[in-house]
Amino acid sequence: MDRLTEMEAFATVVDQGGFTDAAKKMGISKSTVSKHVSSLEARLGARLLNRTTRRVSPTEIGLAYYDRARRVLNDAGEADALVTSMQSAPSGLLRISVATDFGVNHLSPLLGDFLLQYPDITVNMVLNNRYVELISEGFDMAIRVGELEDSTLRARKLAETARRMIGSPGYFQKFGRPQKIDDLNEHKLLHYSNQASGNVWKITAPSGEKRQVRTAGWLTVNDGQSLLNAAISGLGIAYLPSFLFRDALEKGLVEEAIPGLPVEKLGIYAVYPPGRFTQPKVRAFIDFLVERFSGEDAVI
Repeated sequence: MDRLTEMEAFATVVDQGGFTDAAKKMGISKSTVSKHVSSLEARLGARLLNRTTRRVSPTEIGLAYYDRARRVLNDAGEADALVTSMQSAPSGLLRISVATDFGVNHLSPLLGDFLLQYPDITVNMVLNNRYVELISEGFDMAIRVGELEDSTLRARKLAETARRMIGSPGYFQKFGRPQKIDDLNEHKLLHYSNQASGNVWKITAPSGEKRQVRTAGWLTVNDGQSLLNAAISGLGIAYLPSFLFRDALEKGLVEEAIPGLPVEKLGIYAVYPPGRFTQPKVRAFIDFLVERFSGEDAVI
């Protein structure tokens, strides 16, 4: 007889407390359940069940075997569910957390094509500028820019963005242009309040040395677009990803503060909860983004 079927019959008898209820649960005859259990005991050379006219209960050996058998049966069920899930068409509600500036500039324009490609998926994209807890807050995935914090989350790199210091021509005309990193101490810096490092900029010098700059500014805000607007208005120097300031740079609204510095690269990642397999709707969206962003070597 099939070993897994024998296990299932035995475990179901224990779960249901008898052969009659186990037979109903499995949709087979009572005699068939009894044959499966008897075959299992004969193969193992041990009595697994105490049988009386009133009740059935596992022996000490049977109870130990039940614990292992139930784990095997659960794993087998998960394996079956995995295959079914991976073959099914992506569907259901996909909840995504993304920073406002990246969501507006890069995700929103893509959602129409994604939904047309996967009509059985509905998307709830939440734009915010704070670090969300995916599992406890009910998100399927998030898009994060910059260095990832150590966590149990799985991550896939989508692309990179270049980070530079920028300011308006008017600001540089009024306050001068910094020539080196130390000169930033004499300037107004526009800070992003949600940075884990606080109002500290980590900058790479031409020599490759990592430097830290901390100085006060006229504005600290938790939104990248607001920082760009402040820089365009001449309020100070902002340190922003290129996907935010590229258009303003091309239009001459902002300029690089210290053009000779090495370009800082920030990774852009899709992060999602750990597990033995990825939900089809999550996998479909990540694959879609990788294709649109042309993979982890792309710079946006």
